[in-house]
Amino acid sequence: MDRLATLELFLALAESQSFTKAAQALGCSPTAASRAIAALEANLGTSLFRRSTRQVALTDDGAAYRDRIQPLLAELSAASRAAATASQVPTGELHITAPTMFGRLHVLPVVADLLAAHPGLSIRLLLIDRNVRLIEEGIDVAVRIGPLADSSLRAVKIGSVRPVIVASPAYLARNGVPATPADLKQHSLITTTGPRAATQWRLPGTRTPVRPRLTVTTVEAAVAAAEAGIGLASLLSYQLATALAAGRLVELMPGLLPGSMPVHLLFDARTSSGNGRSLFIAAMKEAFGR
Repeated sequence: MDRLATLELFLALAESQSFTKAAQALGCSPTAASRAIAALEANLGTSLFRRSTRQVALTDDGAAYRDRIQPLLAELSAASRAAATASQVPTGELHITAPTMFGRLHVLPVVADLLAAHPGLSIRLLLIDRNVRLIEEGIDVAVRIGPLADSSLRAVKIGSVRPVIVASPAYLARNGVPATPADLKQHSLITTTGPRAATQWRLPGTRTPVRPRLTVTTVEAAVAAAEAGIGLASLLSYQLATALAAGRLVELMPGLLPGSMPVHLLFDARTSSGNGRSLFIAAMKEAFGR
C-alpha cells in the first residue's frame, strides 16, 4: 500500500474505529489494513491506536497526527479535483482539414459552436480539395469522403453522400433529358479537377468516357456552370443540395448511379490533442445524426 493510501486508511480508521469498516472504505482486506497501520506506526516510532477486542481508539499521538494530516489530505484532494476538472476544459489549438465545400457547409458550423462554447480552444481549419497527410502536416482530424485506404489511422463514420448527375431546366429544354447512360454521349459535360477528377463516369453496365466541354478547378464553379446551362455535371449530393432544393438544377437518372460514399473522420489515435479532438468528433456525429 502506498503512502497516500496508508494515510487515507489512517483517517478512515480514526473515524470508524474499525479495521473492517476502514478496509472496506479503501477496498482492501482487514489484514492488509492492520499491516499498513502497523508499518506506519513503526515508521513514525509511536503508537497511533489503542487496540482491544472491542474497540480501536486513537492515542494522544494518533489524535495529534490526525489533526496535522487531515487538512493536508483535504487540500491534496481538492487540488486533484481541480486538476481533473482543468483537464476536461479544452484548451490549445486543434488542427482540422476537410474538402473545401464540405468544410464550409458542414464543418464550419460545428467549429463555430465549439469555439463559442469553449473560450480556451482555438481551431485551425484547412479547407482543401486534396487528401492531406495527417502526421506529416500536423493534422488532428481529417474529414474524408469515399473509401479509405488501409492504414494505422482510426476512422469514425459519421454519414454518407451519393453521386448525382444534374443539369439546369434550361439546358434540358434545349437538349432533351438523358434517359439512359448511353444518352450522356450526346450531351455537353462539365468536369472538375482534383481528387474526383475522372476520365469516365461509372454507370451501371457502362463506363461513359468523359469528353468535357468545360473543366473547372472548383466544385462551386461546376455548380454555377451547370446552373448557367452549359452542360451536365456529376457531383456529390451535399454539393448540390441547395441548387436541387431551389429548382435551379434537376437530378438525372436517379437511382442509376453507384451507391452512397461514406464520410469518415480520420485521426491518429497514438497522438494526443487534449479533449478538443473528442469534442469535435462527438459534435460532428451529433450534427450528422440530426
